[in-house]
Amino acid sequence: MNDGHASTLISIIIVNYNAGDRLARCLDHLAAQVFRNFEIIIVDNDSSDNSIALANERKVEFTLIDAGRNLGFAAANNLAAKSARGRWLAFLNPDAYAEPGWLSAFVAGQRRFPAVKAFGSTQIDDTAPDRLDGAGDVCSVFGIAYRGYFDWHRDKRPADSPIFAACAAAAFYRRDIFEALGGFDERFFCYGEDVDLGYRLLLSGGETIQLHDAIVRHEGSGVTGRNSDFSVYHGHRNRIWLYYKNTPTTLYRMTMPLRLLGDLLLAGKAAMSGSWSAYRRAIKDGYGQLAQFRDDRKKWSAMKSSAFVARRMLWSPIALLRRQGKTIPIEPRHVTEKSRAK
Repeated sequence: MNDGHASTLISIIIVNYNAGDRLARCLDHLAAQVFRNFEIIIVDNDSSDNSIALANERKVEFTLIDAGRNLGFAAANNLAAKSARGRWLAFLNPDAYAEPGWLSAFVAGQRRFPAVKAFGSTQIDDTAPDRLDGAGDVCSVFGIAYRGYFDWHRDKRPADSPIFAACAAAAFYRRDIFEALGGFDERFFCYGEDVDLGYRLLLSGGETIQLHDAIVRHEGSGVTGRNSDFSVYHGHRNRIWLYYKNTPTTLYRMTMPLRLLGDLLLAGKAAMSGSWSAYRRAIKDGYGQLAQFRDDRKKWSAMKSSAFVARRMLWSPIALLRRQGKTIPIEPRHVTEKSRAK
């Protein structure tokens, strides 16, 4: 897709695992992009369906990496990043379908905010185009991370603004920063690794900006299933890990009662939805395996003060229940002089 450019600006990385015809549809949308200076890398996690065969039928050029086994989302993205040629990495789910101006909106955003090292996309619910699937990841003091503005009306999507983290269903990271942060934490396997990465970027002094006009249509757990045992287990286990791994000590201790309350409320929800067994295993492994993150915690949690992180987290239980997003004003250092003039 480079169309003769001397160097590749964006490497689009897609991790595939039995995505069926979703992968081919994803590629069709990339073929329609207005901005053309990009490459596509697909990592296949040992799929047993016809998703790669269907992708090969499309007139879209891509590099295929056969992982040979199911590495998980985190490790597969890291594998592809090693061979990427782009200055920016765009992580895209196979069930995320980019609008034609998706990459153009990113390029325009990057020019407006040249000091920013990561960007998030506006996700529209593919089955209900008038609803949002998410507009930036939020981390709450209840130990629950989620996609902000989930199921809100599309007109409510926020203007360009800093967020806690970019949802990796459609996220952009500058490659050198992604490498400096160590990429996605492969222990997470799948779910929560994007919030963990954005958290580490925030702690290291970086910023993530959610782009209003960079739009994809997203099925949301179209492959794994939103309420499957797999999603429930990995989602809840990993939220415990990422909060412990990154949160400054004072804030971590202060919010312990709130996290326990969150655990109890989610336990009730799991019991009512038939996911109790998966949830119970997630809690057991989440808290029982924290020791593996002690060294990480010493490094990352000490980088910023509890007060700094507390300002970036969501505190309101009502906002949490409403899946409200959390954005903050853009700092002048992130904006070009040309953008200020406008």
